[in-house]
Amino acid sequence: MAEIDQYTFSFKEVVEALIKQQRLHQGLWSIRVEFGLTAANVGTTEGSKDATPAAIVPIVKLGIQRGSEENNLTVDAAKVNPKPPSTSKRGQSK
Repeated sequence: MAEIDQYTFSFKEVVEALIKQQRLHQGLWSIRVEFGLTAANVGTTEGSKDATPAAIVPIVKLGIQRGSEENNLTVDAAKVNPKPPSTSKRGQSK
């Protein structure tokens, strides 16, 4: 059997995992991606001395932010990470 060396996730799966990691129990949350921008001269063909200016757009940060409506990038925290029932025994008598 082949060894697995890569896993991929949908945006919703990433948002769901981050909701659980942050212990969020309410609200709509969606994926947030911050990009950077830089430029460089890059070679166009291997072995060639020719260069072409190029934009490089790295992903700088990945996270979640509150959303306002459900869509393919949004997850409802109350559905995927419901608040656990209270275990407090205050007010109960034996």
